[in-house]
Amino acid sequence: MAVCEVCSNDYEMTFEVRTAGGVHTFDSLECAAQRLAPICENCQCRILGHGLQADGQIFCCAHCARVKGHASLVDHA
Repeated sequence: MAVCEVCSNDYEMTFEVRTAGGVHTFDSLECAAQRLAPICENCQCRILGHGLQADGQIFCCAHCARVKGHASLVDHA
């Protein structure tokens, strides 16, 4: 069995995610999101979708981008 790197659960059904040259072990998608998903520059929520980027910053939605001064960004729904 392997141990989840977020919650330390020793679980027989862990899975590995390979990203950016690293290998991560998790027991759930929730733990994977906590470790890997980017965080919105405005509201600090985890971004599980595409998000929006401007000037090296990432946002969960156009509203948060506008709050931080990026008026030209729009949501792509």
